[in-house]
Amino acid sequence: MTLLIAGLALWCAAHLLRRISPETRARLGGSGKAVIAGLLVLSVVLMVLGYRGAEFVPVYTPPAGSGHINNTLMLISVFLFGVGGTKGTLYPKIRHPMLWGAVIWSVAHLLVNGDRASLVLFGGIGLWALVSMALINRAGAWVRPNNGRGIKGDAMNLFGTLVLFGLIAMVHKWLGHPVFEGSYY
Repeated sequence: MTLLIAGLALWCAAHLLRRISPETRARLGGSGKAVIAGLLVLSVVLMVLGYRGAEFVPVYTPPAGSGHINNTLMLISVFLFGVGGTKGTLYPKIRHPMLWGAVIWSVAHLLVNGDRASLVLFGGIGLWALVSMALINRAGAWVRPNNGRGIKGDAMNLFGTLVLFGLIAMVHKWLGHPVFEGSYY
């Protein structure tokens, strides 16, 4: 659990630095992006190693059939991650699409994982996303972006979502957590 908590703390600190201490982030200058990126990669490695090595301590039993809800929420989550990049019809309508994607990702995983390490990892990432949205909202009013690509952006995002979801499912199966098999439910 130590590695998991350290990774989660590093993830939060690296992401929130710009919001909590803009002066510190500004002092890092352009090279600060590389430093932050390196810290984020390290945080992911620590979280993965910590989660995989954590003792399984059950906290609650996930509801039967929750795997189907998880998969649906994950499709929505992955789609939201792509909204800003593909600039479809939702782009000017949803503030913080990636952070909302992280919240939905968190909820989806908490539906099917009732152990302590999952509560720390998925609950922690969800909490980080909510705190990030609150800090960004507090910093100023949202200036809605221009419409972007419209339906073409949505089509690009949908295609990318399906491909990425397929890759995510393959990685989960490779790690021993099959997304579409009965043992997952």
